[in-house]
Amino acid sequence: MYLVFLSILLQKLVQLFKYPLKYLGFTIELFLNLASGNCNIFHIILNFFQGKELVDTNSADYLSIVGHIDNRVELDKSIQRDDPKYNVALSMMASKAAYENKAFIRDSVQNHWKMEVVASGDYWNDYQGKATTQAFVLLDKSDNQDTYIVTFRGTELFDADQWSYDFDVSWLNLPGLGKTHAGFMKVLGLQKSNMGWPKEIETNPNHAPEAYYFIRDLLKKHLNENNKARFIVTGHSLGGALAILFPAILMMHEETLLLERLEGVYTFGQPRVGDDIFVEYMENNMKHNGIKYYRIVYNYDIVPRLPPDLKDILFKHFGICLYFDRDYNGKKVHEEPNKNYFSLSKIVPMTLNAFCELVRSFTMVSRYGPQYQEGWVLRIFRLVGLVFPGALDHLPQDYVNATRLGSILSKVD
Repeated sequence: MYLVFLSILLQKLVQLFKYPLKYLGFTIELFLNLASGNCNIFHIILNFFQGKELVDTNSADYLSIVGHIDNRVELDKSIQRDDPKYNVALSMMASKAAYENKAFIRDSVQNHWKMEVVASGDYWNDYQGKATTQAFVLLDKSDNQDTYIVTFRGTELFDADQWSYDFDVSWLNLPGLGKTHAGFMKVLGLQKSNMGWPKEIETNPNHAPEAYYFIRDLLKKHLNENNKARFIVTGHSLGGALAILFPAILMMHEETLLLERLEGVYTFGQPRVGDDIFVEYMENNMKHNGIKYYRIVYNYDIVPRLPPDLKDILFKHFGICLYFDRDYNGKKVHEEPNKNYFSLSKIVPMTLNAFCELVRSFTMVSRYGPQYQEGWVLRIFRLVGLVFPGALDHLPQDYVNATRLGSILSKVD
């Protein structure tokens, strides 16, 4: 019960600071874009006196904080389509791009990756009464197969509404499916006015569509038109939670076509999403439909260790966990080490690890090459990691590095 109380308390606290967080995030992003030369200070001053919007945050040149921490846009050209690492490496870059605005996503996918953006948008959260769920779908064409990649965005650092749903550890109990994280289900498209997840809902022309229903129908349309097409689902953090819950609802709705064409699910820094009944349901159905599921975890990342796997809470992980240490050495494990994070015995090792990562940031180029350069923004964040060890291991930077440098991914089936 104490965890439920703590969950409610945290939700109330983040809502209390909703607007200070929003303006703090905008100020930091604006400063970073000015410092990097993405914004012209003279244009901002001119816009101020003309009463216009100070800066175009929807421009392809305007980066989020995540984009400034890791500004890599290009795919790793050494990883080709026939490489076993290709899908997981592309999935991580898509998961990182999902934190950016639509113009940036379109520019990256079309001009840098030479792929197509099929859909990109903000999707309706019925519990918030606004479109706050973000996802995009890209198409990667090849001679042998066309692959649609569904990518859900993770939590924005200064978005109190999204943090509220992350902290909501209440259960949603669906017959046969087990108990799932209610907060994540609400983000995916759970309906306020219906019990459970109806297979079909009436579309409302007065607001954006819900993520699950829109993406499901989009995939059905395109896969019906293209017999050689398949799709994968991916996401980082909250996006990873949505990525594995998406096929869970497809299974509940018996969407046979989509389940037959779902090639794999790749999640990065994904939190736990369900109980042991949900785990059994998913393992059986993933095996039955031949769906690959890889859960990638970097080092002491706190998020995959939440919500805790405790006697009274019973949140569980499943699937193959690919665990990477500080040197990007990977191994297959059932569960990441120190599975619940909060352990007094791990404080010293985690703090030491954070210090070693800070030192490592100055040697990345000499060890791995120029594409692994870490800038001043990331190094400031790594200093913060000395105070909150494990939090900085959740950043996309190290997950991108792991998908490029991790040799174990070349052995993934």
